[in-house]
Amino acid sequence: MTPDSVAKKVREMLLSERIEMRDQKDDRAAMHVLIRYPSSKNGHMFAIVIPKGRDLIAISSMTRVDAGQQAEMQKMAKEDSDEWKSWMHECRMQLMASGVDWAVHVGHGKNNLGKPLQAFNVSEPIWFDGLTKNELMQTLRRLWLAKLGMIHEIKYTFGKGSGEAGPVDDWNDNGKKIKSAGKPSKQPEEEVHTDDSMSFGTDFNPDEWV
Repeated sequence: MTPDSVAKKVREMLLSERIEMRDQKDDRAAMHVLIRYPSSKNGHMFAIVIPKGRDLIAISSMTRVDAGQQAEMQKMAKEDSDEWKSWMHECRMQLMASGVDWAVHVGHGKNNLGKPLQAFNVSEPIWFDGLTKNELMQTLRRLWLAKLGMIHEIKYTFGKGSGEAGPVDDWNDNGKKIKSAGKPSKQPEEEVHTDDSMSFGTDFNPDEWV
């Protein structure tokens, strides 16, 4: 299977499920599209990327944490650092239990205080020889559920937030550079914002998929 034939097959699969695609310019990819899944007003933005020189598809979604929720996280970290560390530990364990690849972006606070969870990414590869419509759609479903688990945990613990996307210290002014920690790897919602400019493919490193 060639990247071009796989890209055609993926497009046909998505169209058969009435999922719209938005092509992205990416010189490092044979295919890079953004989709909304589920295909409803409550769907989340996902990137589907075929990196050049690899025989796999990378599917990913980035989520920014609400500014108000970040403020509540800073408050918890300041008032009870042990509780904050325990909460972050449980979040990491939840992501690991989901079975997907993930990365978290934590603020650069001083003296180990005031470091809120600012963003997180979930992703999974599908190698060409394992590509079926079922695997593609089940991968999207697993990633979406992994995101929902984190979103509901944040909302339950820190409230609905302010409705404004919070800062992400790991990103530069153009929002393109990431420093991630975790497993190798703008339309507002109630508690999180998806940032289309920070799709997984914009900082995809093929060396991570070995």
